[in-house]
Amino acid sequence: MAELFNMPMLGQTMEEGTVLQWFKQEGDPIKKGEILLEIMSDKANIEVESPTEGVLRKILTPVNETVPINTPIAIIGSAEEPIEALLESVGAAPAAASAPTAASAPEPVAAASPASVSAAPAVSAAPAVSAAPAVSASPAGGVFLSPRAHRLANEHGVPAAALAGRGTGPGGRVVEKDVLAYLEEQKSAQAGRARVTPLAAKIADEMGVNLEELALGLPGSRVRAEDVRRLAEETKAAPAPVPAAKSAAPATAEPAIREVIPLRGLRKIIADNVARSRQTAPHVTLILEVDMTETVALFARLQAAVQQAYNTKLTYTDLLIKATACALSDHPLCNAALIGDEIRLYADKNIGVAVATDTGLLVPVIRQADAKPLGQISLELKALVERCRSGKQTPEDLSGGTFTITNLGAFGIDAFDPIIVPPQSCILGVCRIAEKPIVLQKEVVVRSMMNLCLSFDHRVLDGVPGSRFLQRLKEILENPLTLFV
Repeated sequence: MAELFNMPMLGQTMEEGTVLQWFKQEGDPIKKGEILLEIMSDKANIEVESPTEGVLRKILTPVNETVPINTPIAIIGSAEEPIEALLESVGAAPAAASAPTAASAPEPVAAASPASVSAAPAVSAAPAVSAAPAVSASPAGGVFLSPRAHRLANEHGVPAAALAGRGTGPGGRVVEKDVLAYLEEQKSAQAGRARVTPLAAKIADEMGVNLEELALGLPGSRVRAEDVRRLAEETKAAPAPVPAAKSAAPATAEPAIREVIPLRGLRKIIADNVARSRQTAPHVTLILEVDMTETVALFARLQAAVQQAYNTKLTYTDLLIKATACALSDHPLCNAALIGDEIRLYADKNIGVAVATDTGLLVPVIRQADAKPLGQISLELKALVERCRSGKQTPEDLSGGTFTITNLGAFGIDAFDPIIVPPQSCILGVCRIAEKPIVLQKEVVVRSMMNLCLSFDHRVLDGVPGSRFLQRLKEILENPLTLFV
């Protein structure tokens, strides 16, 4: 029996996915468990297996299209059975189903995910745009939009009717580039006019702010309410400026470009995640110096034993995972996540470790690290790192973390400000171990010293709980035999 194959949820925080490539074409037989397509989630690129055996009857979401989770992206069934009813259920024209092409049929506008639609969509101040309603989640006047085109149109307040007849996608569907072309035309037609949100226009009118003047200070950007309020406050507080003579200096040309790297794939995922983390979580970073002399000595003695028992090479990161997991037992706010209006304190100590790959940063997770021996932690971490660097990581490898460690000690770093992995409450930055002269019992001695940098979400915990966690971790690392008590 033919069935819909939906965009899978490849992680707890995933809300939408992008189809990067289909490994099968329409009409190809597929086996259960066979790699069907590659999807870009909010964390990484993941190869997805077919959940059933049959024939790939229809691809509903073409390459480079982004759709919310649980949106139908393909139809799988036998080669003979009709699929017209399924096509109609997702808004695809049955006539397109029989066309000998692998391209997707036109479909109605998909409902946008909460993360991709602003609560108050911005619109242009141009009368032709602001007077018309924003794009609906259902087809208007026979206009079909791809999910990306729908989201872009909503963001810019483009009415569905304005895009009629512009579709260059399969079956005349409006795709992202068609919306971009429309916006470029509007930009040319409205050159010199400020683009503002409705709320910004209302506040500007009430406060007497010149929107054209404000737009000159925000080239290429939309004027928002906070921009209007800021200019009003600055104008109120600052004395009237003295007109200055115009500079006769010629405009500076853009420097020569060596290479242009598109912001997409894993790099874009990382960019979006770190920006969201910085914008939503108020970061505070504490730095504490630790005497690692005893840990260095113990590490030297443990290496041979771990190699013999587990056939793996022990690293300082392995030791830090174990020590951190033990320290978290007494400090639950550091092993927590802020999800919605809930602060969730976790019993499991699942330690994520930042891993650099050729395409960007991934964070695989060692689960229940406090209950595992060092040798097992070392084995698991090496397997995770190998899968990440070869592009074979799974959603399970990257999910479920409750605390993250990022180690830049190998690069000689003495201090840095790590960015929290949302929705976790903390991340620990580990720096290099360096021999330094310090005063110990009124004598100058040389010890192996290291800085720990803890960034925490100030919405979840304050400075004292964070400091106490660092102090406990320092105690463990300065007396590492307590790890085995």
